[in-house]
Amino acid sequence: MTDVPVSIPTTPSAADYAAEGDRPLIPDVSEPYALLETWLREANEHEPNDSSAMSLATVDADGLPDVRIVLLRGLTPEDGFQFYTNYDSAKGTQLAAHPKAALCFHWKSLRRQVRVRGEIVKSSTAQSDDYFRQRAPQSRIAAIASDQSRPLDDRDVFNQRVAEISAIYGDDDDIPRPEHWGGYKLIPSEVEFWQDQAFRMHDRLKLVRSGKGWARTRLYP
Repeated sequence: MTDVPVSIPTTPSAADYAAEGDRPLIPDVSEPYALLETWLREANEHEPNDSSAMSLATVDADGLPDVRIVLLRGLTPEDGFQFYTNYDSAKGTQLAAHPKAALCFHWKSLRRQVRVRGEIVKSSTAQSDDYFRQRAPQSRIAAIASDQSRPLDDRDVFNQRVAEISAIYGDDDDIPRPEHWGGYKLIPSEVEFWQDQAFRMHDRLKLVRSGKGWARTRLYP
């Protein structure tokens, strides 16, 4: 038997599964957005923080996968999954070269996942401007000051930039969005819902874009 470090929990026992009870199966939906909204609302109520957090997977110039956590900031059938970042960051550079990506939500408190794959397009200038205005002033200043993903010799350099930009705008709330910062939309071609079940007999439902609608398939655990 492979030794398991003490920092990794042991696999659940039959008693553990019995104590947790059964969980509802995923309904046979014909499109993903209504169920996504329901699961997100339930995650808002149960997750301790950042219920809209999602892993964003991209590939670099060598085809090596890269992944990080970003926050979902919009969800509609027209615009898909929206998030915001520095266009000159590692993720921005990778998305410019390979405008396809994958997302994964994991809500531990609900034992649920949602996986998404699709094409990436930039948000409109108006959408990026509108969201930027919603951010706290200091968050907007940080976005202007940060050369995201590039080397930083000393944290004090960044702090000094923030102080200098803060001095420029003072108490002014009209802080313009920098051109290097804005939104992306992932337009989904596939969405998979996953619900934990006892004894690893998990429930999986996959929706694949088909014309103007979605083709539904259930998957083995």
